[in-house]
Amino acid sequence: MLKRTHTCGQLRIEDAGRRITLSGWVQSYRDHGNLVFIDLRDREGLTQLVFNPEAQPDIHALARSIRCEWVIAARGRVQPRGEGMDNPKLPTGQIELAVEELEILNEAKTPPFEIENTSKTGEELRLTYRYLDLRRTKMQRILETRHKVSKFVRDYLDHRNFWEIETPMLAKSTPEGARDFLVPSRLVPSSFYALPQSPQLFKQILMVAGIDKYFQIVRCFRDEDPRADRQAEFTQIDVEMSFVETNDVMAVLETMIAKLWKLILNVDVPVPMKRMTYKDAMADYGIDRPDLRFDMKLKDISDIAKECTFKVFTSTVENGGIVKGLCAPGGAKYSRSDIEKTFTDFVADFGAKGLAWFKTKQENGKVTLSSSIAKFFTEAQLERIAARFDAKDGDLLLFVADKENIANKALAPLRSRLGRELKLYDENAFEFVWVIDFPLFDWNEDEKRYDSLHHPFTAPITEHLDRLDTDPANIISQAYDLVVNGSEIGGGSIRIHNPRTQEKVFKLLNITQEQANIQFGFFLKALEYGAPPHGGIAFGLDRLVMLLTGTENIRDVIAFPKTQKGQCLMSNAPSEVDQKQLDELNLRTQKHLHAIEKPK
Repeated sequence: MLKRTHTCGQLRIEDAGRRITLSGWVQSYRDHGNLVFIDLRDREGLTQLVFNPEAQPDIHALARSIRCEWVIAARGRVQPRGEGMDNPKLPTGQIELAVEELEILNEAKTPPFEIENTSKTGEELRLTYRYLDLRRTKMQRILETRHKVSKFVRDYLDHRNFWEIETPMLAKSTPEGARDFLVPSRLVPSSFYALPQSPQLFKQILMVAGIDKYFQIVRCFRDEDPRADRQAEFTQIDVEMSFVETNDVMAVLETMIAKLWKLILNVDVPVPMKRMTYKDAMADYGIDRPDLRFDMKLKDISDIAKECTFKVFTSTVENGGIVKGLCAPGGAKYSRSDIEKTFTDFVADFGAKGLAWFKTKQENGKVTLSSSIAKFFTEAQLERIAARFDAKDGDLLLFVADKENIANKALAPLRSRLGRELKLYDENAFEFVWVIDFPLFDWNEDEKRYDSLHHPFTAPITEHLDRLDTDPANIISQAYDLVVNGSEIGGGSIRIHNPRTQEKVFKLLNITQEQANIQFGFFLKALEYGAPPHGGIAFGLDRLVMLLTGTENIRDVIAFPKTQKGQCLMSNAPSEVDQKQLDELNLRTQKHLHAIEKPK
């Protein structure tokens, strides 16, 4: 076999005259009757090969038999392209390889889609032939970025004396809000392992063990429905530190993220990053992961609304709800049908019962509001509404009247949609913010109990420890999330290290002592043996790579992803197993036969 000496993206005009060997896949083939041209591709780039019948008639004849995606090796001399034949779009566009020796390493069937042109190719077909999809330059650049991110993180944390330690893939089932993937044990009949939803308990135990600084780039598993930015199998950058407070963790990790953005995108991210309380985030943006690339803050006008005669507004406020809205700059261009049909239907998907609106106009030196509901407001009330939003000529005011959580849930995505449609921000900009001071608990109205807003191992702030006995609804936690452009990329907290505090939190979460011992007994026992104050964070590696490469589909940043139904179309997983395997595991399956209605 001809031994490769260079990659297909390596050669430049300075290499002219050198005798070298390239190997790769045939991307395109052009037979001009006399000269034959082949674009040869590997993961590093593309180089043009030229076959001259006068110089090498046998090699030229062999080249004419080659087809796309065949694997070949070619040896020859690097030469400048002919005058006017340069390709400025390619780093190798000034040269070509005049082939003297050619070896066909493997033939290939005709691919089911064009490798470098998949605009009309469905995702299912690409996932079925993932090995072909991964040959695309775009996909290889994404995987290269993922590699660089992982390497940078390891180097950065290693330099700061973190140890990379692997935690078990086969662990005890300790549900953290999502369903576990269960693995039956052959040696312990009727017992199961669980694939980890996160290494949370193990990394905290490592702190009890005196490891001090731990990290891991780790696979995690949650048996839940995949979404565009989530997979059942995903990867975390997991970090834990001992003898630290919130600011210590945030300082180390925000610097890591800033350096990562500089390395991959050459974007300067200022540190320290902005901070925002959970309370302010919910009040101003309706969501705890705000997109700060544009303003458009939400405003509560309940104090004004309760004075008007519009019954939808007044009755909502009287019954403990709020009237909250936003001002879309230049939004008056939307038609009445756009507002009352498109936008109203949009917020209805998030539980809102309706959407009220005003358009603004500059008249006689002041902004006036017009709408079918304007008649229910006095001129002074309309002026106060316009002033609260600092409304300008041609703006659109949109309001939801409902319970506060529903108003926020509806307005937050509406704000994001309007920001995108009205082009209110630079799509290449990045705005980072730490969201802090989360409540420790969230009241579950359906089950009449508290839930952890993050997870049950998050510590309350020291000043609120006594509230565990008297006022749990108003406890602030030591949790922190890092958000960029409306996407949460990492979340963490200072952990509970006192076993008595952990027991109180479990009790408030309606976890009995018996349940706690069954699920977390090994962890609670560890806390009894001198746990240091500790905290950490986990970043979603897949989501980081999505942001750094500009893709909106998580399947683009994972080499072998699953579909929305959790299937691998390439390998046909999951699949049935034979009865012998089930017998070894003492398992039986139930097959439900569904009647198929025959066509009439």
